[in-house]
Amino acid sequence: MDNSTSFKSGFVTIIGRPNVGKSTLMNRIIGQKIAITSNKPQTTRSRIQTVYTDTQRGQIVFMDTPGIHKAKNKLGEYMVNVAEHTLQDVDVILWLVEPTDFIGAGERHIAQILQKAQVPVLLVINKIDTVAKKEELLHFIDTYRQICDFNEIIPASALRGENVSDVVDMIFQYLPYGPMFYDEDTVTDQPQRQIVAEIVREKALHALEEEVPHGIAVTIDRMKPRKGKELIDIEATIICERESHKGIIIGKSGAMLKKIGSNARFEIEKLLEEKVNLRLWVKVRKNWRDSDTMLKNFGYKELS
Repeated sequence: MDNSTSFKSGFVTIIGRPNVGKSTLMNRIIGQKIAITSNKPQTTRSRIQTVYTDTQRGQIVFMDTPGIHKAKNKLGEYMVNVAEHTLQDVDVILWLVEPTDFIGAGERHIAQILQKAQVPVLLVINKIDTVAKKEELLHFIDTYRQICDFNEIIPASALRGENVSDVVDMIFQYLPYGPMFYDEDTVTDQPQRQIVAEIVREKALHALEEEVPHGIAVTIDRMKPRKGKELIDIEATIICERESHKGIIIGKSGAMLKKIGSNARFEIEKLLEEKVNLRLWVKVRKNWRDSDTMLKNFGYKELS
């Protein structure tokens, strides 16, 4: 049966400065965790593709991207390239911002990029749960309206789920008609190993000191069901840039690494719906964020 006459489907990119809640919004819409979240900026490093299917209306393919920021190393350049690259191939752009009446240089840079966009741009003012007086929102809306010509402006709270259904409604309003790109039970095109690696990285981000998280990557060395048992053996390595960081990640008598592993295992078991035996190692790879070879080895491949 051809649903192309009644269905809408298309690609939507979620962009914004680091730490504005892009991954939280996408996870909320999809209904499960795909992208890792933390209160530390630059959490998302790659373009993550997830699929939201409404059997009545159609399908939204989300591209969650790294925050657009001033790059300080090759990893940073890669992340900004990923974010700006997605703008060329989508049907709708979702720009997430925080509620404020001060527009900084970072937001103005994004606004300049969006002025050239050939597709609808929807502004989502996120984190409205942090606004004490709701009438202040009108002031924030007016402030943003002056820097870019938006098709729609939607105040929302991804964390609380407030007005998130309005965001979805608005996206469908601007999507083109056409058949679905994926089966209706598809949620992401991310390989399981990659999601598992990201979960370990998220738990490390939550547990570690300020300086360490930006300098870590996670590789999955082995992921295999154990013969004759309902158990998956996973071996992963946390890569850091300094010996001093390695000591912090391992912790006194291995306590920090044990905490990271325990928290990650709990979430991986929920994802895989099976018992998991997770073993973690820590290795030092100096200045890996500035090495083209190591960036590729850790999954940060250049976009064509």
